[in-house]
Amino acid sequence: MELGEWLRVDGQAGRPLFDQLRNQIIEAIRVGTLAPGTRLPTVRELAGQLGLAVNTVARAYRELEAAGIVETRGRFGTFVARADPSDTAMADAARAYLDVARGLGLGKTEAVRYLEAAYDD
Repeated sequence: MELGEWLRVDGQAGRPLFDQLRNQIIEAIRVGTLAPGTRLPTVRELAGQLGLAVNTVARAYRELEAAGIVETRGRFGTFVARADPSDTAMADAARAYLDVARGLGLGKTEAVRYLEAAYDD
């Protein structure tokens, strides 16, 4: 199945098109629609499938690559990375948060309360 068959961007939405595209690719990786090692279409191919400017798709790909979510292998193309960098990033952030919470004398319940409040903001 081509990405252009299930990716949907909305020019009327409040978020930039490249951001919509980037987030949908991330979600597809997380739910397994795009498996590690999957080759993504070229920037031009995907732009044509979605009716987007080449620069829009290129920006989404650049941001995904900068975050370690995809990797470009020269003339072979762009691929879904073998490991989800968010796992490592979130585990590191959780450990840092735990260190701060413990340093302030907070228990688990209190620390989680701050996270939940942050999500509600």
